[in-house]
Amino acid sequence: MKIISIGTDRRLFEDGSAVLARNVEYASKMEELHIIVFSLKKLGLEPKSIDNLYFYPTNSTTRLGYIFDAIKLGKKIILENKLVTGSSVISTQDPFETGMVGYFLRRKFNFPLQLQIHTDFLSPYFKNSFLNMVRVRIAKFLIPRAQGLRVVSEVIKDSINKHFPNLKIIPETLPVFVDIEKILDSSVVADKTKTFSQFKFSILMASRLTKEKRIDIALHVLKKVIVEFPQTGLIILGDGDERKSLENLTKKFGLSNNVVFVGWQKDLFSYYKTANLFLLTSEYEGYGMSLIEAGASECPIVTTQVGIANTSLFINDKNSFICPVGDVECIFKAISELIHNNIKRELFKREMQDSIKNIMIPKEEYTAKYIALLENLIEKKA
Repeated sequence: MKIISIGTDRRLFEDGSAVLARNVEYASKMEELHIIVFSLKKLGLEPKSIDNLYFYPTNSTTRLGYIFDAIKLGKKIILENKLVTGSSVISTQDPFETGMVGYFLRRKFNFPLQLQIHTDFLSPYFKNSFLNMVRVRIAKFLIPRAQGLRVVSEVIKDSINKHFPNLKIIPETLPVFVDIEKILDSSVVADKTKTFSQFKFSILMASRLTKEKRIDIALHVLKKVIVEFPQTGLIILGDGDERKSLENLTKKFGLSNNVVFVGWQKDLFSYYKTANLFLLTSEYEGYGMSLIEAGASECPIVTTQVGIANTSLFINDKNSFICPVGDVECIFKAISELIHNNIKRELFKREMQDSIKNIMIPKEEYTAKYIALLENLIEKKA
């Protein structure tokens, strides 16, 4: 089996990254895996290969060129490597821009097309920009024309089945892989939160700093929290387009002594395992991998009702703190209770970690399921 994959994750080009390791593992179970990655020329990325894994940047002049450049590159890869119908599949990271590339390549070469759906694009909160409104239209066009759909949660699957009642294919659920065993076995390299010794209670967030993550809600909540607990600190891991505006809002609220923007970090587990609480304030999530990582690290969680927080893993846990999207008062009360109630924090640690252990999928089993979804498309085509 030979796969052409179209994605956007440039961490594939970082030596030692989890993304690279995961795709090396996938490629070991295939004849060839070719991955095209949306990227700008100014980043200076070069095509690379590891055994039978090949990955290529589009090296586009602007973002507007991503789709055209990826289609052109995809045609070249297919022709030069003599990929043929009956043994090849196109898989895209989303049903939006990368999905359009997959669709045009499928039209040209008649390979089965798998769309991967990692975000709840049918959530009313997703249409928070003109671009996302266009993406919803693209997805509604592409989904009925795909031969396979891989979704990362039952929430997304239910949403698609509801909005596409006449869909001929059944969406297949395969969550994002989280190496829970690695988290459980990892030791704390350093007590990261002690770097910020001014905080007696540390709240951790780890995400891209984008509008849908609603970090501004966390700042509104923190403004209320420090009235009662002045030495509470918010440690924000990640970066993104909203960082500058969030830093300005932090200053406006007088929270400069209580908020630290750390940027991207490789050693997330040491933060998870030493923080007093993990907070997620997103408007929508396809899965919410950080919730699994925090829970496996025995870090108590306060979250909006998104992604995996909608599943029995959280809803059936009486110690879970789940709030409606944008509900500042609910999030404040949950955090306040956890600051006051150390016993409840300890109970959450044990019960959540035990629950997550029960859903743990070994890496080998996960890889086999991932490959099977693609192989099934070739069998159906035949």
